[in-house]
Amino acid sequence: MPRPTDAAAPPPDAAVPWHALGADEVQQRLQCPPAGLDEAEVQRRLAQHGPNRLAPPRKRGPLVRFLLQFHNILLYVMLAAAVITAALGHWVDTGVLLAAVVVNAIIGFIQEGKAESALEAIRSMLSPRATVLRDGRRLDIDAAELVPGDRVLLASGDRVPADLRLVDVRELRVEEAALTGESLPVDKGTPAVAADASLGDRAGMVHAGTLVVYGQATGVVVATGGRTEIGQINRMLAGIRELNTPLLRQIDRFGHFLAATILAFSALTFVVGVLWRGHAPAEMFMMVVALAASAIPEGLPAIMTVTLALGVQRMARRHAIVRRLPAVEALGSVTVICSDKTGTLTRNEMTVRRVVCAGMAVDVSGGGYEPVGDFSVGERVIDSDRHPALALLLRAGVLCNDAQLHDDHGSWSIVGDPTEGALLVLGQKAGFTQHIGSAEWPRLDSIPFESQHRFMATWHRDADGQAWIFVKGAPERMLDICANELGDDGERALDVDTWRRMATDTAARGMRLLGLACKRAGPAGERLTFSDVEHGFTMLGLVGIVDPPREESIRAVAECHAAGIRVKMITGDHVETARAIGAQLAIGAGKPAISGAELALMDDASLRSVAMEVDVFARASPEHKLRLVQALQEDGQVVAMTGDGVNDAPALKRADVGVAMGKKGTEAAKEASDVVLADDNFATIAAAVREGRAVYDNLKKFILFMLPTNGGEALVVVAAILFELTLPLTPAQILWINMVTSASLGIALAFEPAEAGIMRRAPRPPGQSLLSGFFVWRVVLVSVLMMTGALGLFLWELALGTSIETARTMAVNAIVAAEMFYLINSRHLLAGVLNREGLTGNRVALWAIAACVLLQAAFTHLPVMQGIFGSTDLDAIEWLKVLGAGLLVFVVAEVEKVVIGRTAWARRAAG
Repeated sequence: MPRPTDAAAPPPDAAVPWHALGADEVQQRLQCPPAGLDEAEVQRRLAQHGPNRLAPPRKRGPLVRFLLQFHNILLYVMLAAAVITAALGHWVDTGVLLAAVVVNAIIGFIQEGKAESALEAIRSMLSPRATVLRDGRRLDIDAAELVPGDRVLLASGDRVPADLRLVDVRELRVEEAALTGESLPVDKGTPAVAADASLGDRAGMVHAGTLVVYGQATGVVVATGGRTEIGQINRMLAGIRELNTPLLRQIDRFGHFLAATILAFSALTFVVGVLWRGHAPAEMFMMVVALAASAIPEGLPAIMTVTLALGVQRMARRHAIVRRLPAVEALGSVTVICSDKTGTLTRNEMTVRRVVCAGMAVDVSGGGYEPVGDFSVGERVIDSDRHPALALLLRAGVLCNDAQLHDDHGSWSIVGDPTEGALLVLGQKAGFTQHIGSAEWPRLDSIPFESQHRFMATWHRDADGQAWIFVKGAPERMLDICANELGDDGERALDVDTWRRMATDTAARGMRLLGLACKRAGPAGERLTFSDVEHGFTMLGLVGIVDPPREESIRAVAECHAAGIRVKMITGDHVETARAIGAQLAIGAGKPAISGAELALMDDASLRSVAMEVDVFARASPEHKLRLVQALQEDGQVVAMTGDGVNDAPALKRADVGVAMGKKGTEAAKEASDVVLADDNFATIAAAVREGRAVYDNLKKFILFMLPTNGGEALVVVAAILFELTLPLTPAQILWINMVTSASLGIALAFEPAEAGIMRRAPRPPGQSLLSGFFVWRVVLVSVLMMTGALGLFLWELALGTSIETARTMAVNAIVAAEMFYLINSRHLLAGVLNREGLTGNRVALWAIAACVLLQAAFTHLPVMQGIFGSTDLDAIEWLKVLGAGLLVFVVAEVEKVVIGRTAWARRAAG
């Protein structure tokens, strides 16, 4: 046998892909005989092309994942300090520093983001078995053994095992929604199509991972493994670099800035202390370590994790399952939501929304498979039984039908073709069920739907013994076989032009058309044949079928618009359908829709300019979706992508937040996502955005609570160095404040409810810094207040002859008391808290303060703690002094809110 071309690559003429070649030419180029390949040739091609499976992903082991948790600039500073304190023999300080680092690493390891199992989910979509013709024999083989040129036999229910060029088709329909976004099964044939045809328009091809829902076919394998369409998506996923969320990018910038500032300030302080003040280098280094320890926010990673985890719990109660913690906050910062149409914005349940009879256009309410809805003409609800043509059309739709409608405790579903399911639901809305139809109008014979004839016909007998033939199919085919039309006043001659005009008008609304007709007669013989369906029929009407938008999606899109979020629809469906659904959802109304073919012609610069202007993108391939997400991100947008198909997976992974559907979504989409919607409800996204914004607000409150604490400690140390004072706080005491009391208090802010009007403000700018001018002012003010209270109390006690240990104990308690009062201040950035809601509205804050009181009592009075931290007992008078230092911060902070909170500068900074 001659050596074939490389079948896992494009054919020899790269300008002519497989779908553009005729079936005979494909077989000739692949050297594929009618009896199939022989065993020797199979082995040779298997060696050449490899098995029909996707390459497994490279995964990081748990040890590598754990070590990567230490890749943090702030932790590097703390590790360096721990090494040097160990070299100097200060083992307690070393132990506390290392404990803080390890605790943060463990927390990060436990909560690390999504597992890299999206590729595994896609690999599982490849069929495990395949039926092939080899050497004249029909064999059932492992799909991994398929090679280019194999003849594969397909039947209803089979999952396509590789990319095939069809060479023989018998009424084949394939479900391609997961790959193309097409809402209905697609009719397949053998003719070649244009070389530039989109994936959903390649009628002569079937692709790996799609599902045969009807008919039979024989196809020749043209691509296996990584060269299939699903393999290309797999490679796209593997090559996509995940982006950090806006919060992580801000924290990273903040961490680098803070680390650089701390190191520079510590180095300057060390030089000043040694060269100017004459301190010994070893003594000075311990003071600098204390300074660095006071300035580094050790509790930030832990508090951030807890705050995000609480957001996860709140979202779970709203049916949004978060797979990656930072996605909680990222949802709150999105500026653009790119949504797939089928199954996400729409129900993925085909529904008849319009019925056109002679002289009457009827609108049908209700959506999905639940048989509830009314028939109306204009604003008037009508009774279908009073309109003969409408009543007979509804009956024909139920009788000329092979689908089944099931009710499982109020959850309605279809078994069979979705279009036929829509007709069953339509009939049941009028009270004509399958049970009634089979009992009163038994079927005697039928002609199944065939794409060659474009209709289905059934023969029935009514209760009076009268024979009927009902036909449904393409409108043009119905007009060809009809001579009359049925109206409310009886039969009359068929007005072809009017029907064509009504068909055009209905199609322009984004609906798929189906015609129904009848003949009051039986077949010429004992069986129903094609000759019985050639003429003499009466046109009953047209039905317009659409995958309707969810009612809750319409409200959710409006809520997103009110929150300043742009919603874009990216779908594999046809342009007209996408534009019509978009109009119903208020997406892209009055704007053009762009097709995948138009998008493919644009370079990256052109796409960036169009991406924000256009809101509806149709016939989009996986590459198009990915390019659109990237273009929006390059324009500075924070992008959330929703979807449920394999074709959505690359864009889901690339987006700042990938949101998959939990019920109808493919495993590949779920595993590539950050968030899974358990109820498949787009409206849940709006609720999740609200939670995300609340999480960011609470993180902002925590940072504004934490930084003054660190700042106050740092100022105490700096003042001691500059003025040659005894160090008021030891490194271990500083870490106690930061890791124990500050963290236990700050965690209460994670439980703050969302601020009023949170969904009426615009998304924060993606590049906005965590620290605004107002934040810096607040941090400096409170830091100075805390330093004043702690250092003043320390110096006062030393002046009174108190021991250094007691003075330090009072300084530590003064800072912690200030933190407790400032926690109440921090519940609202600008609003006062001297009211019932402000003081008691967050019960967790009250419990945190109570816990902190107990911790400080233990720190001060327990012998074990005194041995570790060098603390001593305090008497009642000394505790009153500590309380006064805390009240100083509370009173001044409340006065500052009244004075400065009225300025636009502060209001803008507070969000």
